[in-house]
Amino acid sequence: QVQLVESGGGLVQPGGSLRLSCAASGFIFSNYAMGWYRQVRGKQRELVALITRGGTITDADSVKGRFTISRDNAKNTVYLQMNSLKPEDTAVYYCNAAGPYRSYWGQGTQVTVSS
Repeated sequence: QVQLVESGGGLVQPGGSLRLSCAASGFIFSNYAMGWYRQVRGKQRELVALITRGGTITDADSVKGRFTISRDNAKNTVYLQMNSLKPEDTAVYYCNAAGPYRSYWGQGTQVTVSS
């Protein structure tokens, strides 16, 4: 049974930091590219950051220099370190595992940036 379980979301003030984690199970983690996406109600889900099996990273322009994606294959976990958070970063953040034949999604974690 495939599971992607996100954690670490919450309420933070502008300029603050959060670290999201996504614990994976039920598939060979190291064979999958891992990504973080976010979605605001009424809008399309968008890519935040992606890390390939080999460690190549792609970031959305809106988060460059502020967010860092990383993965720990020994722990089957992908992380998103978010610094200098802005109100426009408020969204539900989803973890994604993308393989050659299928893709999996987590249930999402809410991040709210507000004073």
